[in-house]
Amino acid sequence: MISQEVKQYIKEHEKEAYELLKTIARIPSPSNQEEKRMEFCKNWLEAAGAEGVYTDEALNVVYPYCVTDDRPVVIFMAHMDVVFPDTAPLPFKEEDGRLCCPGIGDDTANLVNILLTARYLTQKQIRPKDAGLVFVCNSGEEGLGNLKGSRKICETYKGKIRAFYSLDGGLDGVVDRAVGSSRFKVTVNTEGGHSYGSFGNANAIQKLADLVEEIYQIQVPKEGKTTYNVGTIEGGTSVNTIAQNASMLCEFRSDSRKGLEFMAKKFEEIFNKEGVTVEVTGIRPCENLSAEENSRREALLCRAEELLERVTGKKTVRRPGSTDCNIPLSMGIPSVCYGTYYGDGAHTREEYVEKASLSMGYEVAFETVLSYC
Repeated sequence: MISQEVKQYIKEHEKEAYELLKTIARIPSPSNQEEKRMEFCKNWLEAAGAEGVYTDEALNVVYPYCVTDDRPVVIFMAHMDVVFPDTAPLPFKEEDGRLCCPGIGDDTANLVNILLTARYLTQKQIRPKDAGLVFVCNSGEEGLGNLKGSRKICETYKGKIRAFYSLDGGLDGVVDRAVGSSRFKVTVNTEGGHSYGSFGNANAIQKLADLVEEIYQIQVPKEGKTTYNVGTIEGGTSVNTIAQNASMLCEFRSDSRKGLEFMAKKFEEIFNKEGVTVEVTGIRPCENLSAEENSRREALLCRAEELLERVTGKKTVRRPGSTDCNIPLSMGIPSVCYGTYYGDGAHTREEYVEKASLSMGYEVAFETVLSYC
């Protein structure tokens, strides 16, 4: 439990934290285009006195705190990217106790807490007990970012990571299983032609529609949860042209390795046709923990639940999810994901966080980090 001194610090800096959230929320940050938020976060940390902050090729902002070669590290991260493609400032408004902005909860509110806790330790010169701490404002969590930020961090600190925390989502629960996925761009090519003069030639759109129909006839395994989806389709030239090409983005997901293997086989069978090309656009692994590693992960989950319930006074739930923790969990690294706000509308332009919940979120974030100090 954090001290009264820390609680007082949080209270004294609530207005500043609110302004920081409002500022970052407006900064556009599509996956694979996080440069503007990356620059802001790096400059903010350095202005707060952080030394050794760097950016990497994956567009992560990384602050190693008291990290040495002879000690393990604990990772704390929140992602900078949002699902929205906007490159102009995102619209922010406050109304009825809600802070409204696309991406403000997923994951900007949690990103702010990574920055605030890192600054607190730096300015108070608080030392971790027996492991270095690595604060990461990471890239590529959403969509076709393919968890590139998390992958890079696990590569950089391979063999040294004792525990891995992703602040993502809200105060109402913890992610207890990693949902793996595979994503594809599937393209169909045909000879096409004029809609009247070449009538009878194969139409790429019709061929693509056949593939979509086959996907939606798959009977998924009953064990665990396995899903599939066709997210976008495009193709054709004009109303009087037999389409020469058409493509779709599609995926499958599962919280079990068997489910992923089953769907991989089904997709391969469906796409194994003349004129069909497949590009893998993203693979997210599911977890791969030994009994001992799973026991350590369970300890992290229980500690997170106790913390969230004590601070909020509400019961938490466990749920599966696809998060930055997929990468460390696939490598046998005990990891946990939870968030620091109440709100709704994630992945929609109506997304909001409840302003009154932010103070609870600060407390959760500070205690999470300070438990290692």
